[in-house]
Order: sequence, then C-alpha cells, then structure tokens
Amino acid sequence: MLNPRPRRPHPALFPVLSGSLLYLAACASQPASFDSVAHTRTEAEARLSSEQSARFVVPYRLTPEILQRLETRAKPAVRETIRTQQVLDFIFDDVGLRYSLRPTRDAGDTFASAEGNCLSFVNLFVGVGRHYRMNPFYVEVRDHQRWRHSDGLVLSQGHMVAGMHVNGELQTFDFLPYRAKSYRNFAPIDDVNAAAHFYNNLAAEAMMDGDLDEALRLVEMAVSLAPRFEKAINNRGVILARRGDFEAALAAYRSGLEISPQDVALRSNLARLYQTMGNEDEAHEILAGIEELKTTNPYFYLFQAERSRFDGNLDRALDYLRRALRVDSEVPEVHVGLANYFLDVGDLDKARHHVDRALRLDATHREARRLAEALDQASRGEGGDTSTGTDR
Repeated sequence: MLNPRPRRPHPALFPVLSGSLLYLAACASQPASFDSVAHTRTEAEARLSSEQSARFVVPYRLTPEILQRLETRAKPAVRETIRTQQVLDFIFDDVGLRYSLRPTRDAGDTFASAEGNCLSFVNLFVGVGRHYRMNPFYVEVRDHQRWRHSDGLVLSQGHMVAGMHVNGELQTFDFLPYRAKSYRNFAPIDDVNAAAHFYNNLAAEAMMDGDLDEALRLVEMAVSLAPRFEKAINNRGVILARRGDFEAALAAYRSGLEISPQDVALRSNLARLYQTMGNEDEAHEILAGIEELKTTNPYFYLFQAERSRFDGNLDRALDYLRRALRVDSEVPEVHVGLANYFLDVGDLDKARHHVDRALRLDATHREARRLAEALDQASRGEGGDTSTGTDR
C-alpha cells in the first residue's frame, strides 16, 4: 500500500519520567565526534557469531550516496529546532519519502527507493539526525502493537518511532499513515535492540514470502542481538513450527512465556501448536486463560472464531469475529473471517462486502483473492466453489 505523498508528520510532545531518560542522558554527553555506527557494530558483534557478524548491517548507517546528497544542502543550523526541520525537509522534500508497508529497509535502501514503513523512516531519521549533530534515538511504542497472520500462526512486530530532545523537551517523530498518534506507553531503546527489531521485521517478511531458511537466519540474528526480545522469540517459534520442528517451537514459546507470561501471541501460538500435536487439553487450558485477558490481538479472536466454526457453533464464531472487528477493522484476515462466516450462512452479498474490504486493505491477500474469484464465478452461474474448507 503506497501513500503517494504523505504530509510531513508533526512531532508529538510527551512528558517523560526521568528514569526513562538514562539512555538519552548518555547520548547527550557524547562528544560530537562519537562514531555511533562503529559503537553499535562493536556492541552487536559481541553478541553475534562470526557468521552473523559478517552479515550484520547497522540499520541507520548512512551510505556514501546519502552523505553526498547531504553535502549539497545547507549546513546544519545552530538552533536545534531549525536542525530538526532540516532533517524532516531532507526526508520528505528532498528524498520525497513515500509510505510502503514492506519491505522494512535500512537507511540506505530507504533513501535509494524513497519508500519505507515506520521503522525504515526511523532508520533514516536517526542516521541523518546524528549527521546533523543531534541525538535522535529509537522509541518502541508498546501500546500500538502490530501482528501478521500466517496459516493460523501469529507473527509479532512492534511499532517504532524516532525520539529526540529538542530544546529540552522530548519529541517523537512518526511515519504511520491513517493512525491517530495517541501513544501512552513508549520507551527509548538502544541501537542494538533497535537492530533486533529490524531483523525481526525482516524475518517476518521472509516467512510471509515463504523463505523459511532465510526467515530462520534473520530471526536467529534478532534473538542473538536481544535474547529477551519476546516478539523475536515468538517469531522464531512460528518459523520453527512452519518448518515442522514442533519440539523446538514448543521450547521457543515456553522460553518466551517465561519472559512475558501474558503475551497473547505466544499463548495463542502455543495453543495452536498443542492442537497440531494432538494435545487438546493443554490447548483448551491456554485459550481459557487468554479469554480472561483484555487482549488487543485480533488474531486470538480469529483463532477462536475458526475453532467455533469447526465445531459448528456459528453464533459463537460471529461473536468472536465481531470482537476482532472492534479491535482492528483494518486487518484483512478479519474481513476474510467474516466473509467465510457469511458464506457459511448463505449471505453472499455480505460475503462479497467483506472480501472487497479485505482486498482494499491488501490486494495480494491469497485467501481473499480466492474467495473473490469463487464469488465471481457463483454470480455468473458457473458453479464456482465457495466452500470455505471448514470440515464439519
């Protein structure tokens, strides 16, 4: 999905507790000549194997092409507010950055393609901001989570924004179209943990593309960089499960839950794995526990709706689907689930409506495209198969 010309994002001001600023204070005390790229690489390589180190890229590293373009612009201003605007002008006016959901790109690729998602934007912002003698940093937004869905398993991805102190006040800079910027739970993270987020995103994208070997290599990099990063641990379990290594996946999910016991993605995936392995009692116990949480994960409700459809309880399936829709109406799989439900009850008009919604959100969605083709055949009287594949 491309946004042809996004408006330049306005920085949002947030009060920050002093305890959250230890990392920022360290950054502020660094001399202007401090080479943060070299420092990040040194810190990362201490956690990586020699093979991983050879492949590691610092996500915010500026390429010679970026540096050359920056040399053609006016020198960084003295005032921080003007320098901040110079960074934004470079990204949105000079580069002309457009939003693209995937792939996640480092600063160099973001510049070269003039496209990127939220983390791609932050990579470029951090690199250019530090070149302009400022101290931008990565901020993880914890009350705006992102997930992807693959064959019943939930991939975890966080949401990142850039943070920076400007004239003594913390500002955040975001590139997330169509979303209200009302973040409340966010925290600065260091560059190595930010790199773990970068490689976790790449792993999720590789898995969605069907390259499980590359996905595993990338997620192992993320876990090596941040051993307690529960999203990467969850995705490692998903990739292992997709590869058929159920015992290793089980160990991954359990290790993640030791770190984050309430993580809904980990719990949902563990329940799904238990079902695959024939352990229905364990799966039921985990799902019952999730029911008691106020989850904002729409895929848990989709999972429960699928189970209810399989059991023939369509009323309960519809209830779960409505909950998923309330949580996030912009997830294509929610509309695919509703389309399947309306096909079950014979309401083809409503099924078409939700298939259309799913395709507007993701024109490449395979299940939505299959349903659209089947519905088109049915409308032409060609006897297309509109079966949802639910075996009851």
